[in-house]
Amino acid sequence: MKILIASHNCHKIQEIRDIFDLPGVEWVSTADIPDVGEVEEDGETFEANALKKATELARATGLWALADDSGLEVTALGNAPGVFSARYAGEPCNHARNNTKLLSDFKGHADRSARFRCVVALSDPAGHAETVSGSCPGHIIEQLRGTEGFGYDPLFVPEGYDTTFAEMGSAQKNQLSHRGRALARAREKWGAMIASNAAAFPV
Repeated sequence: MKILIASHNCHKIQEIRDIFDLPGVEWVSTADIPDVGEVEEDGETFEANALKKATELARATGLWALADDSGLEVTALGNAPGVFSARYAGEPCNHARNNTKLLSDFKGHADRSARFRCVVALSDPAGHAETVSGSCPGHIIEQLRGTEGFGYDPLFVPEGYDTTFAEMGSAQKNQLSHRGRALARAREKWGAMIASNAAAFPV
């Protein structure tokens, strides 16, 4: 049984393969199917974007498809940047400009609470889909710290820790991350069903 991962990100693809690790399942990515175009992420929520990617790719390829959407939600900014996290400071995506804009928009706010959130969607070839989500609460600091990771990692300190994501090693960050938590819930919710289908419809 083949399942399509709606991503070209090799790190994300490997993380999904490692978490699910199901017998009889061959995980392929959109990079493996060059004829499949990009799905425009124009939804107003993470759920909408994840569902759109999963269902459109499943229908287009005839494969089960797994997709996710994620970003940073800042309480004082009305949960912005949210679905615009990657392009908060405009196109094209620029992490340094995004961080600069976030700090500028934060001026005058006492509430520094925020969370990273991820929604994962799984669709069958007919376009029937479900979602799960995961989040990592924390707060935004006033200056960049750390050189690891990417995006808002130098500004985000997860709840219960004193270091930013950018000061952590990848293994520690992945244990806490919103995506890791969402994928763990996806494995718990869909793992048995995927394994059963893999046995019935081998690769």
